Amino acid sequence: MPKLTTYKLLNIAAIFLVAMSFSCGNEIKDVQDFLAEKNLPIGTAKNINLVHTDSGKIKTKLISPLMHDFSNRKNHPYTEFPIGVKIVTFDKKGDSVVLTADYSITFSKTNISEVKNNVEVINYSDNTKLSTSQLFWDANEHYIYTEKQFTLITRSDTIHGKGFESNEDLSKVNMKSVRGTIYINDN
Repeated sequence: MPKLTTYKLLNIAAIFLVAMSFSCGNEIKDVQDFLAEKNLPIGTAKNINLVHTDSGKIKTKLISPLMHDFSNRKNHPYTEFPIGVKIVTFDKKGDSVVLTADYSITFSKTNISEVKNNVEVINYSDNTKLSTSQLFWDANEHYIYTEKQFTLITRSDTIHGKGFESNEDLSKVNMKSVRGTIYINDN
């Protein structure tokens, strides 16, 4: 008699498992909506080392220990780098500009990124370094800006201020509320 009871229980468990597997017909859209509702990323990646090339030449490198993909958001999809990011861009001559920060978020629809906490932009060919606590980067316009305090170090100057805008490589800058000694070439 115990063997018959065990056999019946196993059959019932097998039928139950088969029924459950057929009832789990969630579509990808349903899962994405669930993740968005719970404010969970649709994907997570660790130790990112993304290289973007054009015609066989490296244009950009993105390096980060952690990335969260929130592209399942209907109104404002974004990608988040919660524990740091390093972006290296290369010009036609192979010179690089490096942006580093402790946090970054990029909004997919506008292609605008906010980087904050220990933000540095370094143009090695011009010996120029920008430091600030927050920076916005418009990748479509190749433009960076902040309304926060900043320090810009060039070959001859150290400039402090509040409010800064520039092209990505720091070669054309506009500064607000500037203080410090600035050397001007009369030519």
